[in-house]
Amino acid sequence: MAADDYDDLASVYDWILPEELLTPEGSAAAFLPYLDGLSPGARVLDCACGTGPLAVGLAQRGLEVVATDASRGMVERTRALADHAGADVEVRECRWEDLPAQGFAPFDAVLCVGNSLAHAEGGDARRAALRAMAGAVKPGGIFVLTSRNFELMRAARTGLQVFDHVVERHGRRGVVIYSWWLAAEWEDEHGFDVAVALLGDDGAVTTRGERLRFWPYSHDMLRDDLRAAGLEPETSTFDPDVDRYLVTARRPP
Repeated sequence: MAADDYDDLASVYDWILPEELLTPEGSAAAFLPYLDGLSPGARVLDCACGTGPLAVGLAQRGLEVVATDASRGMVERTRALADHAGADVEVRECRWEDLPAQGFAPFDAVLCVGNSLAHAEGGDARRAALRAMAGAVKPGGIFVLTSRNFELMRAARTGLQVFDHVVERHGRRGVVIYSWWLAAEWEDEHGFDVAVALLGDDGAVTTRGERLRFWPYSHDMLRDDLRAAGLEPETSTFDPDVDRYLVTARRPP
């Protein structure tokens, strides 16, 4: 993915985050049950950290956290959130394929959440990204990934979604708008527009957004990709009728 794909969206990313994942406390509470009872001081890599609530929340729970993202805008927001919260989080601007060059010691857990994996440009790039992430996990360590249900999306075909309610963040109100168009084949480039129309007190509307490219995959394709990367799938919340799901995998001892 282009390193600046999320830079403009970073300023309004909070408007598209689910309410329960908006704060460090809520985000950590949502994911800790999948981290296999990590003890305080365990090393965790959040390698698609976005604006940082998960990385900061895990650090506040006593874990040693490193956060990386390909977007400079997201990295800047994560650093600002960590500073504001007084959380000790090492934050780096880094693509997945550059993880091996960072010199990190192996992690007890690696997370890749927020549907970011679909921005890897096709099956080969997706497996390369997963191999880089798997290489950061210590033997016996856990890997956690969240994904959109692309089978469900492709069944619905091209679409437009305007949220049916106003979202309020930091005292400002906005309306979230999604549109997407799908290619004929799974391996072809697909497109997704995300926009947030911010509503001013004077009636003015300011719109910020991004046009994002993505390369979808099925649940079965993802399981095959995890195994090809050296990870053994363990659990999955996948349901054919549910929009998003979470999978865990482990690096064999």
